[in-house]
Amino acid sequence: MTAIDSATLLAHFSERLRDEGVAVSPDQTMRLATLVGLDVPKTVQELYWCARVSLLRSTADIGAFDAVFALVFRGMVDVAESRGDPNSPAVLQPPPQRKDPPGSGLSADGSLRQRVAGADSTSGEDAARPVPTIASLEERLTKIDFAQLTADELNALAPLLQQLGVNPPQRLSRRRRRHRRGDRFDLRSSLRRSTRSGGDPAVAIRRTRTMTPRRLVALLDISGSMEPYARAYLQLLWGMANRAHAEVFVFGTRLTRLTRALRSAGPDVALARAAALMPDWSGGTRIGWALGEFMDLHGRRGMARGAVVLIVSDGWERDDPSLVSKQMAALRRHAHRIVWANPRVAAPGFTPMAGGMAAALPYVDSFISGHSTDALTEVVSALSITR
Repeated sequence: MTAIDSATLLAHFSERLRDEGVAVSPDQTMRLATLVGLDVPKTVQELYWCARVSLLRSTADIGAFDAVFALVFRGMVDVAESRGDPNSPAVLQPPPQRKDPPGSGLSADGSLRQRVAGADSTSGEDAARPVPTIASLEERLTKIDFAQLTADELNALAPLLQQLGVNPPQRLSRRRRRHRRGDRFDLRSSLRRSTRSGGDPAVAIRRTRTMTPRRLVALLDISGSMEPYARAYLQLLWGMANRAHAEVFVFGTRLTRLTRALRSAGPDVALARAAALMPDWSGGTRIGWALGEFMDLHGRRGMARGAVVLIVSDGWERDDPSLVSKQMAALRRHAHRIVWANPRVAAPGFTPMAGGMAAALPYVDSFISGHSTDALTEVVSALSITR
């Protein structure tokens, strides 16, 4: 089958899935076409799993997916040959699922990325074929877009997301501390110390400014278009709030401070508390208004001054984008650095055409995707840059 034939067939396959109510984007179809072009799936069984991993977002769509897959690909390849049984009828059947080991955090329906080579036992010619080396489950999941992960898969990645360490850049503290080589003489402390030597100032006490970490401030978009990414970023922000003492806010149609809810508690308890404080979860987006609320209540009072600010949003704005530009300019005057993570950046051919994103971009120091666990390392690095 030529590359053109495979691309046409996969486009038809995706179209039939959409007809059955399965949400499949062009990016997902392109990802599957890339795997087929690289000759990754060599059997119908492997093609089934590659397609299921690339195209499905919810385990609720597995039934419709199985029916469409059997309809589109029936008869193209002898399934009996891939099973190693020449007498079996050539009827396509999805590979049987295995139960995941206890404690894996994945259900049978949710574990879409099982080891293809070990999904079922083989015999005959298949038994003699070399089995390709498959990376560990966690390693493969770290490269997948958060929007493609099931709830069980995201739970499996949660410990890794929580442990991502952020090292804020350093700044000179305003307060001076005692230091034997300090650049400023402390007259008052020196005179007080001289009482121990009968009024003779035998010891000169000096002070200097020391380095201290900059404050981190995170603003997370929890609107409907950002929901799958917000779930992952809350795991990261829990770790930031407890180790880097970051300030955490979420916004949709209102601004909510989550710092106290995330601190001094285990991740499960902390995230449950945070969930109770977000009535606008998966709603609309008012980026400009939320930024203005943050600046009026917290930013101008000192929280944003000299801070490293992380904004996670796709830039879709319900209100006038000019308000986003105005508030970003105000934030730019106070903050040390502004890092904007937009998961859409990773999409092929992406351009910042959304109104809110286009208005905010001139005031951003680092514009990155942060769409997967691997991509989050770039976000962490951007937050640690000293300018």
